[in-house]
Amino acid sequence: MASRIAQAAKGIRFASSAPSSNPWLAERAAVKEHAGPATETWRKISIYVCIPAVLLSSANAYSLWAKHQAHLEHERHEGHEAVKYPYMRLRTKAFPWGDNSLFFNPEVNM
Repeated sequence: MASRIAQAAKGIRFASSAPSSNPWLAERAAVKEHAGPATETWRKISIYVCIPAVLLSSANAYSLWAKHQAHLEHERHEGHEAVKYPYMRLRTKAFPWGDNSLFFNPEVNM
């Protein structure tokens, strides 16, 4: 028992055999050897393809959002009045909290 504790402290495995003598360990070693190049390939794809794609998509989304905000600001200064069609916001009875829904935003909604 003391020798096993001493071996464990040194980092020596005492309960396993060499991969060549145990077929399960040999298979595990083969899987590990095979997975090395695939792991490296996916790491490179993640770093060199996915991260730049996310950054470019984020930049594009921000650009479109900024253009949209500028357009909305332009429309506010122009004073365009929204058309109130008779089929919009039909209610047979008022909400308990008022005429508008809980999510009504007077700057965006009509």
